[in-house]
Amino acid sequence: MATSLLQRALNAIELLSISPGGLDLNGVAQQLPMPKASAKRLLNELEELGYVACDSRNGRYILTTRLSAMALRYLADRGARDVAQPHLEKLAAECGELVRLAVVEDDGLSFVAKAQGMRAGLRYDPDPYEKVPLYCTATAFAWLSTFDDEVALAKVSAQGPIDPTLRGPNLPQDPGQILPYLRQTRETGYCYVCDMSAPGMAALAVPLFDRSLTRCIGSLVIGAPTARLGKNDIDLHLAALKQSARNLSQLSHLSEYLRHTDT
Repeated sequence: MATSLLQRALNAIELLSISPGGLDLNGVAQQLPMPKASAKRLLNELEELGYVACDSRNGRYILTTRLSAMALRYLADRGARDVAQPHLEKLAAECGELVRLAVVEDDGLSFVAKAQGMRAGLRYDPDPYEKVPLYCTATAFAWLSTFDDEVALAKVSAQGPIDPTLRGPNLPQDPGQILPYLRQTRETGYCYVCDMSAPGMAALAVPLFDRSLTRCIGSLVIGAPTARLGKNDIDLHLAALKQSARNLSQLSHLSEYLRHTDT
């Protein structure tokens, strides 16, 4: 029976999943096996769909984080809420505010889990699975701070033009205005913004690294009304936020889901 295109695509994904260093075109064609020209067309299509990336430095094909993010969402939707959820619940209870976890997906960030610590009064309770705007959120700035300025700005620009709709008065007017936030985050290890992504709202975020502490796999963020999370409140929550991020980094199961290769 002839191998279908779908089966070949799945075979290619499975092959790359056990090749963390990636494979060049010849390696993929030989191991599937299939003609080199056919392998090239297949890899190009998987790259267009966002499942595969080609490292321009060595021509090796690697998996993106799209599948790992999908897997994490699937577990959350089934109610498993993965191993991170107890840590989010603990932090939310300590700070009494909304806590959200964002992970790297494709060339940006997506929120994948949350815990609400505010039991009464004004609550900030957005969609837990939305894409993270890269140009106006502490969540994004914490992640972007792990890149040099040029790479960070390229990622922001790739997400598209700045949309001022429903944003706060501190919204950056051009990508270059986020650089002071990135530099401050590199110096302090955290990012604080207010009245930026939405009027009257503030956020405190830290980057989340993998178990080796060498690669950023997402961000952990506390969000609240500015009246409850002003600059004077940072010290009240920062130690717990950083400790939660360190705890999450040491979870081997979470690291497996969120591990990514820089592209």
